[in-house]
Amino acid sequence: MSTTGLPFDDIRDLVRTMPGPDGAAVHAARHREEELTKPAGSLGRLEELAQWLAAWQGGAPHVDRPLVAVFAGNHGVTRKGVSAFPPEVTAQMVANFAAGGAAINQICATYDLSLKVYDLALEIPTEDFTEDAAMDERTCAATMAFGMEVLMDKPDLLCIGEMGIGNTTVAAAIFAALFGGTGADWAGAGTGMGGDALARKAAVIDWGLAFHKGHLSDPLEVLRRLGGREIAAMAGAILGARHQKVPVIVDGFVATAAAAVLHKLDPRSLDHCLFGHVSAEQGHMKALEKMGKVPLLALGMRLGEGTGAALAAGIVRAAARCHRDMATFAQAAVSNRD
Repeated sequence: MSTTGLPFDDIRDLVRTMPGPDGAAVHAARHREEELTKPAGSLGRLEELAQWLAAWQGGAPHVDRPLVAVFAGNHGVTRKGVSAFPPEVTAQMVANFAAGGAAINQICATYDLSLKVYDLALEIPTEDFTEDAAMDERTCAATMAFGMEVLMDKPDLLCIGEMGIGNTTVAAAIFAALFGGTGADWAGAGTGMGGDALARKAAVIDWGLAFHKGHLSDPLEVLRRLGGREIAAMAGAILGARHQKVPVIVDGFVATAAAAVLHKLDPRSLDHCLFGHVSAEQGHMKALEKMGKVPLLALGMRLGEGTGAALAAGIVRAAARCHRDMATFAQAAVSNRD
């Protein structure tokens, strides 16, 4: 429990008490892989995915209750002209998700994934991080706790995604604060910025870094000062999933920023996470490399919405199905090699 009563103390306690992987489950999964009707290792990364599921589910790998959780938030920094779209589009897209009209709806339908969208006080944007902290500590910690509530549905695989006009600026600022560099090193096209507009976006990030200079050595301070509600909620969901033994697929550039905060607190905090894809945002691969993570897909996407994570979930589901339902050499009366 927290010792000082500060809201972030409970988050730090959760990081300190994270459970590890189930070694016995991994051993059992590897043994079954050796008995399936295929040459050893011939399914490549699919075999690794099955073992990853086993490690964090604590038993035979399965994907029966997958959930895509999309968190939506608005950002005060959009007033600085960092997006090609107005902030009203966030709420409009949330309505589009509810109506089934977005890309994420079609991908979830294709792979039989449940989808839930969480509106995080869209009518109350965070503060402009070039002028103030985006959130106070209590708000940030409470939003992380809210993100953990997605586990109440008891998914056996969680995919996290987001929606928020301006949030690639926020994510780029978080990466710069955590890993070093300037706005130009991390800012990308986002919703379609280029030329002078992209230069302005990079400059806004630099203004924010300068405003908060001296307060960015703590990853949770980085999150509350520069981040958004959807990023805090995704970080909470990742951490909550770890304690509930639920493997996580992280989506693109913005979702990876949420994961990066936890990585900086403890690199082991992402061992239960798979990074679904590398997006077309120029800083995404750089961030993954900083964390030593290898994405599953590279499709040139930069939409967000959890789309890359949902596509990866289809592959993970296939890996679990192969592991569970393929015949063994004995069952199929197929001769194994000596």
